[in-house]
Amino acid sequence: MQYYHRPEIGLSFDGIISAVEEAFAEHCKGIVQMPAKVYVTFDTGDFRTMPAYIPGLDIAGVKIVNVHPGNRERGLPTVMALTVIIDAATGEPSALLNATRLTDFRTGAAGAVATKYLSPKQDIVLGLIGSGRQAETQLEAISRVCEIREIRVWSRRERNQKAFLSQFSQYEGKATSLERTCDCDVLCTTTPSTSPLVRDEWISEGMHINAIGADAPGKQELDPAILTRARVFIDDYEQATHSGEINVPIAKGLFSSADIAGTLGEVVCGKKGREHDTEITIFDSTGLALQDLAIAKIALNNEDGVDLPFP
Repeated sequence: MQYYHRPEIGLSFDGIISAVEEAFAEHCKGIVQMPAKVYVTFDTGDFRTMPAYIPGLDIAGVKIVNVHPGNRERGLPTVMALTVIIDAATGEPSALLNATRLTDFRTGAAGAVATKYLSPKQDIVLGLIGSGRQAETQLEAISRVCEIREIRVWSRRERNQKAFLSQFSQYEGKATSLERTCDCDVLCTTTPSTSPLVRDEWISEGMHINAIGADAPGKQELDPAILTRARVFIDDYEQATHSGEINVPIAKGLFSSADIAGTLGEVVCGKKGREHDTEITIFDSTGLALQDLAIAKIALNNEDGVDLPFP
């Protein structure tokens, strides 16, 4: 078995985005085996198991990933993960990857794919709600598919806003209020909030939103009224209705699964998409095992080796 756990990573975002886009196209074909995440909960967080098999990419495996929001205070990442690759022909475990950083990258790549297909503009002001690793990778990935004129960042702690802007000083950037951050072309929400942060009246026609943070039951970042104004695209029906941005509005009868416009895979395949430039689009991202396998395949095939730090 191969082990990947060295101290630094060496993958290009361009390659990751392409691989994740291909994985969503495979999902559209209906031949991917991918049960929904299984959750085990603790007082301080949870861990999930995420299995999948992508015949078109000839890769199978399972990721085990935790989410512990209080880990920053412990000096640990909020999310840590391991992926086990399984040989489909024999069932033999063939590789074990530290997927902590890979999880960040594949989530950023999904946001980039959604933005590429659903944003009506390619020259954008990017708004970021949250300033952690998910915000960083959304920015890094989206910069590969759009020209970013300006970034606007909101975080609960002012020092985190300033640190984020310092890290990405190559961009014109502003630490702004929630409302001002939402005055943008593409908005990415990346917090673990369990109550809406983004108000309906702050969202303008023609915006695209990547709703990233809601990845477990009870989480939500958007005013449900935004969902009823927008065309909502999801990554997977079972996961999104159970644990995505739409999970709470559905449970409260404020949104219906019948209102879902389609999956990102269907958007990539050209079956669904934005209908006109003035409508609001939302990508509800819960994170799929197929994304993890797509990026794992790149790591395994990288001739120069891939360094994957832990934690």
